[in-house]
Amino acid sequence: MSDRASLAPVCVVVPCFKCGGTIGDSIASVHAQTLRPAQVVLVDDASPDDTVGALHAVAAQYAPGWIEVVSLPKNGGPSAARNAGWEHATQPYVAFLDADDTWVSTKIELQMRALRADPEIALIAHRMRVRDRDSPPPTAPREARTHIVPRRRLLLNNPFPTASVVLRRDLPFRFDENYRRVEDFLLWGQIGFSGYRCAKLDQVLAYWHKANYGAGGLSEDLKAMHRAGREVRRELLRQGLVSYPEHCFARSIGMVRKARQRMLLALRRVTEGGATS
Repeated sequence: MSDRASLAPVCVVVPCFKCGGTIGDSIASVHAQTLRPAQVVLVDDASPDDTVGALHAVAAQYAPGWIEVVSLPKNGGPSAARNAGWEHATQPYVAFLDADDTWVSTKIELQMRALRADPEIALIAHRMRVRDRDSPPPTAPREARTHIVPRRRLLLNNPFPTASVVLRRDLPFRFDENYRRVEDFLLWGQIGFSGYRCAKLDQVLAYWHKANYGAGGLSEDLKAMHRAGREVRRELLRQGLVSYPEHCFARSIGMVRKARQRMLLALRRVTEGGATS
């Protein structure tokens, strides 16, 4: 940590809520970066347990000052926690990581390489996959191709997983704290539809380590996500960032996607029912 020139000008913001069992792995994946971020901000979202103590314990494992722990007085959800971390950022770029996800070791190196090649990029993301926490990670990619994401792509669905995003700290937007679902999609839409250049790398550079919910729970989650997606499209229309024809196009695509997901869920229930009978 003594060689400041080898650090990436990136602040990593991690919203934390009852994450004492997973935050260590997440931060270890940040520290293992081949181009290490210069700053990490852990934001406890008023957890009812001793998450704050766990965050300070993790911070103590690394060089003094590298990790800052912020404790919010009341629970505001991931949007409020990320915004609080964003306000504490001192680096030109902000990266987001959830407290139960991990990064591939070359993630920041490849994203910063793309940003140096095209300084007009305001937001850059990459692909993600679900991986069992105990399984060995694949070999870290050393190269990645950068694709500029066109405006219309943002009409279809969210192309930018939150834990994949690095963006400019000085962007005049923040997460909308009224949203607890797809709040990230709304922010990316505001950035992209305002004319800022957005890009995505073609490599998997981070992993979700999520529980495998049953079909019933997944169905309810998808319903909530679709409702929130409709709200996002209406909000982008209200703000004048998308036209009414674009809004109608996005709504029709959303209806088709919803029907397809319902069909897949029905098939999953039949398959699970046959397996347990």
